[in-house]
Amino acid sequence: MRRFVALLGLPLLVLAGCAAPGADPAGPPAADPSGPSVSGPDHRWEAFGQRATEVADAWRPGPAWRTGYVPLGEATVLAGDPGFTDETKQAFLNGWYRDQIDLPAARPADGTIRFPDGTLRVPLVSAAEAYAQLDQGDPPPCEGRPTTPGPGRPKGGPTIEPGPDGPVATQGASPCVPLTVTGVTLGSASVRTSRGEAAVSAWLFTVEGLRVPVARLAVAPSAVGTAPEGTAPGRPAADGLLAAVDLRAVSGNRVDYRVGAGACDGQPTPLVLERDDVVVLGAGAVRSTGPCTEQLVWKPVSVTLRAPLGDRAVLDVLSGTPLVVRR
Repeated sequence: MRRFVALLGLPLLVLAGCAAPGADPAGPPAADPSGPSVSGPDHRWEAFGQRATEVADAWRPGPAWRTGYVPLGEATVLAGDPGFTDETKQAFLNGWYRDQIDLPAARPADGTIRFPDGTLRVPLVSAAEAYAQLDQGDPPPCEGRPTTPGPGRPKGGPTIEPGPDGPVATQGASPCVPLTVTGVTLGSASVRTSRGEAAVSAWLFTVEGLRVPVARLAVAPSAVGTAPEGTAPGRPAADGLLAAVDLRAVSGNRVDYRVGAGACDGQPTPLVLERDDVVVLGAGAVRSTGPCTEQLVWKPVSVTLRAPLGDRAVLDVLSGTPLVVRR
C-alpha cells in the first residue's frame, strides 16, 4: 500500500515546514518578497517529487538487506549522555584513547543480533581487536604535562600523569587529552540497521570521566554487510534542490537530518517522499543572487513522517544513496 499526499498536483510528496501567515499549509512556505528573486520556487518542489519518485522506484537492495546484518550507523556508540567536557568530547570525536587494563585477545563465542523481525548469530571480534578499531591514535603534542588535574577538571576525570602515553595540556583552544579506558565487558548496543533498530553485540569500554561506557560493535567484519550505493537519475538536479547528507537522529516518525547548502543560500525547506517501503529525503533552498564564497555547509532540518520510520530505507534524493546515522 502507498500513501499519497497531494502537493502541487504530485503524489507521495510531503512538505515539512512552517507556512507563512496566509499561506496554504499544504504548499511550500510563501516566498519573502524582500529576499532574492528566484524563478518559480514551486519548481523546486516539483523537481523534488519527480526525482524522488525515480530514486524510490530504482531502489533494489540485495537479499542481505532483509536477511543479513547491514548497519546504518557508526560502529562506536554511546548508550546515553556521557557528560562530556570540552576535552573529553574532543577526544571522543577524534578517537584518542589509552588503555590501563589488559585487553582480552581471545575471541568470544558467537553473538546474537536481535532485530524486530528475528535474530541472527554472528562471529565476534576480541576486546583487543575492538579497542584497536576504537583507538585512532594519540592526541597532537601540546606544551606542558601537568601532574595534577587542572582548574575546572571535574572530580573523577581523566588521571593526568607524565610520559609519552599520558594526557597533555591544552594548547590554545584545541584540547589534546586522551580518554582513559579502565575496564571492558561484553554487552550490546542499539544500532539502526537495514532491518530496523537492533540490539548488537558490543564491547563496552568503561572510560574514566564519562557517565556511560563507550560501546564498540563486536561483530566480525566477515558478517557485516554493506549498504548498496543506490541509483541516481541520469540528469543533473534542479537548481535549489539540496542533497541529504546523513541522519542525525530517528525517533518514531520524526527524522532529523542534514543537507548540504551554499553558505549564502536561504534556509532549507525539508522535503520528503514517503512510501511503505522507502523514504526519500532532500530539501529546497533559495539560491543567493549576490556575491558569496563557494562554501558548502551542513544545515540541520527535520521532517515528521506519516508513520514511524521502522525498517524503511532512507535515501538521498540526489544520489539515491542510503543514509546512515552519524553522531
